Amino acid sequence: MGRSRNTRRRSAAVEAVVEAVDGGLAQLVPDPDRDRAWTLLIDGAPQSHVDLDDPAHLSFEYQRRLGHVIDLVAPAGRPVHAVHLGGGAFTLARYVAATRPRSTQQVVERDAQLVQLVRRELPLDPGARVRVRSADARAGLGKVPDGWADLVVADVFSGARTPAHLTSVEYLDEVRRALKPSGVYAANIADGPPLAHLRGQIATAAARFGELALIADPAVLRGKRFGNAVLVASDLSLPLAELTRRAASDPHPGRVEHGRQLIDFTGGAGPVTDEAAVASPAPPPSVFR
Repeated sequence: MGRSRNTRRRSAAVEAVVEAVDGGLAQLVPDPDRDRAWTLLIDGAPQSHVDLDDPAHLSFEYQRRLGHVIDLVAPAGRPVHAVHLGGGAFTLARYVAATRPRSTQQVVERDAQLVQLVRRELPLDPGARVRVRSADARAGLGKVPDGWADLVVADVFSGARTPAHLTSVEYLDEVRRALKPSGVYAANIADGPPLAHLRGQIATAAARFGELALIADPAVLRGKRFGNAVLVASDLSLPLAELTRRAASDPHPGRVEHGRQLIDFTGGAGPVTDEAAVASPAPPPSVFR
């Protein structure tokens, strides 16, 4: 009997693919435990993990949390219209295509050379309805028709920092324009103590959406370490009980904050405007060691 998917080990002869892209030095490193799986790093910072044999497998903690949101956007298996701001190795677009066949998706990734590398080395399923646009995330979002998207996912980093123009209320106005009235916005936000950026992003989303939730490691929420938090926003009620259950049962359990407790977490931070916006803080070097 052959080995199961989770225990098989690939040949040590498979080598990493290293190539200069617009954003720095890209590396596609083979996963020793999964035959056709790879981790994408940019300048040494892990960006994405892809298993070509099992695109529904999400290795990174924050991507699993975004996966939970995707799973709950609409009834299981129903096709959705999704916009992904930030492409990486197209991990979440692959996940949507695998779990919700016939979904129509747009990926906006500024780094054209990275897009070429990923398309060549980690090709998308030719049957997946995924369009990839090489453009700035906000400019690409501006080309999405009004009310088209069931889901907008933001996972944009340049030099391990989210650009300033993707942190403002004006940016969220564009997100809302592209979303259906029932649509959901989900963003990967990286921050560390004193969490000023995260607090400001929650306040910014609260100024534009009626319902919010935040999924994060409790240590991150307590300001004990730098890490990722997933902000979820919509104008309709969010599936909080199921999000909470899934986050708690993850291999790296997360906590879901919402309602008054989440607003209190902002500590009085105000919404961010284009005029005052700054990029998210750079992670400390120890994060990637």
